[in-house]
Amino acid sequence: MKRFLLLIFLVTALTLPMVPVSVPAQGFGLEEGDDVGFVLPGDAEAAEAEAAIKPSSGTALVLAAPSRVGEGQPFLVRLTSDQPLDSVSVHWLGKEVIPSISVWNNRHVALAMLGTDVLNAKMGKDELTVIASIDGKENTFRRTVQITSVDYPKQELTLPKKMVTPPTEVYDRIKADRAEVAKALALVTPQRNWHLPFERPVTGKVTSLYGLRRILNGKPKNPHRGLDFRSPMGNPVKCTADGTVVLVGDHYYAGNSVYVDHGNGVVSMYFHLSKPIVKVGDKVQRGQAVGLSGMSGRATGPHLHFSVAVLGKLVDPEPLFKNSADALLK
Repeated sequence: MKRFLLLIFLVTALTLPMVPVSVPAQGFGLEEGDDVGFVLPGDAEAAEAEAAIKPSSGTALVLAAPSRVGEGQPFLVRLTSDQPLDSVSVHWLGKEVIPSISVWNNRHVALAMLGTDVLNAKMGKDELTVIASIDGKENTFRRTVQITSVDYPKQELTLPKKMVTPPTEVYDRIKADRAEVAKALALVTPQRNWHLPFERPVTGKVTSLYGLRRILNGKPKNPHRGLDFRSPMGNPVKCTADGTVVLVGDHYYAGNSVYVDHGNGVVSMYFHLSKPIVKVGDKVQRGQAVGLSGMSGRATGPHLHFSVAVLGKLVDPEPLFKNSADALLK
């Protein structure tokens, strides 16, 4: 009998390590459009970017973020916890965002969008810091993100002189426009209302890409910081995500314009409209028309210029139409 019991003990001891152990999933969908994802062991870049820590309380915290991003390209940061998060703050390029926290499959998730601007991005390494508070105790992640150059194409245009060089009498107007726009782009409201992929504002072909190094009448100018869509006069222009209208203006360069705040530092812009059909303070839904396309401002023909700002940085909108949240975490 003793030998039989000893045999059972030895078999149990030897086979116990082979029993699978459940672990918290490292990728989570948040809302409609945010796909459930996970990190494959063979994906070296993603595995390098995603790491977990266990605070002294035993809580599992998982941070997912890319290790390399191109200049002007948006990217996402996601923090996942198996315990309620008191707060999360994300610090990037001198700016802070406090992302709203969602609950999915009993996990607490904070998702933030970040990026650089092709106008002033600096190549090299920058530090991303994420601070999470659980039960009054702070846990800090620090990651190095490599900003790499992107070979954006050049575009040479010959335009009427008044299109390129404004007369002195409009300088004050341009200054006032810039101050109004800067105030709108500085908004970092607490509730995230966007999800990926974004809705395209119009169905027309993209005629000018983000990042184009523009040469106007033989002189280098600032790069193009949005997308130009072919869109006939009076065509409805749809909002890319849920949000709140924070600015409706008639600006010297952009003409009739609408700015929509989508929360957590993300603002979309719609320029050269023939007519805005919303007003400041309106709550708008993804796919809802915010204006009609046109050629107001400094435009040579009817089209839509569409831009997206993230913490005040104008990023390339194109990846936001094509990718799920998981794709922009790698």
